[in-house]
Amino acid sequence: MPRVDVPVTEIVRAGVAPPAETNADVANGHHISNDGRVVLLARNSDAGGAHNVTIQTPGTIDGLAVADRVVSLPLSSSKYIGPFPTGVYNQQGVAADADRIYVDVDHATLRLTALRLPL
Repeated sequence: MPRVDVPVTEIVRAGVAPPAETNADVANGHHISNDGRVVLLARNSDAGGAHNVTIQTPGTIDGLAVADRVVSLPLSSSKYIGPFPTGVYNQQGVAADADRIYVDVDHATLRLTALRLPL
């Protein structure tokens, strides 16, 4: 199956209601439209343990692979992650997803929300 889209909510100066969370899809992963101003809110709803969110880094520098960014969320916690520079995190080698980041999760109790910061 294809990756699950996490919708991006624009933050505006007048305010915006908190968007709905996207449930984690361990098997397929997620993708998020990214213009360099996107921040990911990851929430671990599991009261039993820590879990990881991985943001893929598809590029290389001087022929060396850039390590993926792995963020650990302690039990029952949330973290804001990002923003994500497009040249490092966007899937440049995948034409259909060239403007997207790939996010993988290790447990179904994770919840994701994507927010775009204003200029």
